[in-house]
Amino acid sequence: MAAAVLTGRGGLEKLEYRTDVPVPRPEKGEVLIQVAAAGINNTDVNTRIGWYSKAVTSGTGEGGRSGFDAVDDVDATWSGKALEFPRIQGADVCGRIMEVGEGVSPDRVGERVLVRNMLRTPVDYRPFECWTFGSECDGGFAQFTVAPSRETYAVHCDWSDEELAAVPCAYSTAENMLHRAAVGPERVLVTGASGGVGLAAVQLAGRRGATVIAVSSAAKAAGVLAQGAEGTVDRGTDLIAELGRGSVDVVIDLVGGPQFPQLLDLLRPGGRYAVAGAIGGPTAQIDLRTLYLRDLSLFGCTFQEDEVFENLIGYVERGEVRPVVSRTYPLKDIARAQEEFLSKQHLGKLVLVPPSGGNTA
Repeated sequence: MAAAVLTGRGGLEKLEYRTDVPVPRPEKGEVLIQVAAAGINNTDVNTRIGWYSKAVTSGTGEGGRSGFDAVDDVDATWSGKALEFPRIQGADVCGRIMEVGEGVSPDRVGERVLVRNMLRTPVDYRPFECWTFGSECDGGFAQFTVAPSRETYAVHCDWSDEELAAVPCAYSTAENMLHRAAVGPERVLVTGASGGVGLAAVQLAGRRGATVIAVSSAAKAAGVLAQGAEGTVDRGTDLIAELGRGSVDVVIDLVGGPQFPQLLDLLRPGGRYAVAGAIGGPTAQIDLRTLYLRDLSLFGCTFQEDEVFENLIGYVERGEVRPVVSRTYPLKDIARAQEEFLSKQHLGKLVLVPPSGGNTA
């Protein structure tokens, strides 16, 4: 089959498009999926360059194209175990079940499905543990992939494959943050609001009745407003001067970096801060007095309870959200697609499309 294979840590040159990769076989409890489309996410880049390693202290953008010189492989993954190469990345998968393994009903063959990107099956459903699809195991940047049947969800809607492929990682990350912070009809600030996760958070917070203020570049403000934000603030603006201290109930942060202290100052007493990304830089300074004197709650959000993805499938099928797909690329152009992704000039998601057909024999 055709696949984009990550051969090691480093720059874009570590991505190899090949057409001689063996088709995987579903083992007990698994399904074989013919991939129709696979979204691009920050985690694909972060895993390739080893950004999760504590040895890296800068933002994703600084090493996204060429990688980093100093990376500790042991802590450079989600699970804390060294990544195995070669690896087929791709946390987002939309496709159809072609074959089932032992213990899986053959009635599942033919279903159009999404795979939960934060897998619990490989860790026996232990709390606060998970594998990322396309990191600790092979993912969706290929014509075929295998996934646990239990975490592969049939989806019934009239969306395109490309739209569905934009859902798993971005929307589950955003929904998880809102779930953990118990967001309701209140005032919410979303950073990085024009990206895949940020735009999902704008939509999903609006679905919960929240009034959303979005941090975005001026060039993308109209696009973010069209997805339900009440207002936007230019990226890099003095947020306190613009919005006022104690002016929001919840901060949904995907950027981190030097603006972090201002985000806490924006929160009202008893406010909540949720973080699931740090593309602006992973290290930040905190004044603990701000935290405890104002009774703030901070949530680090990676692990997802089962209901997060299950609820998300329902939102999709009822048409309560819909992703923005900015552009699609053939799988063979993965390096060019990641370059555009790193430029951050697009709104929403970029999606890869593998060649159709293929042989499972």
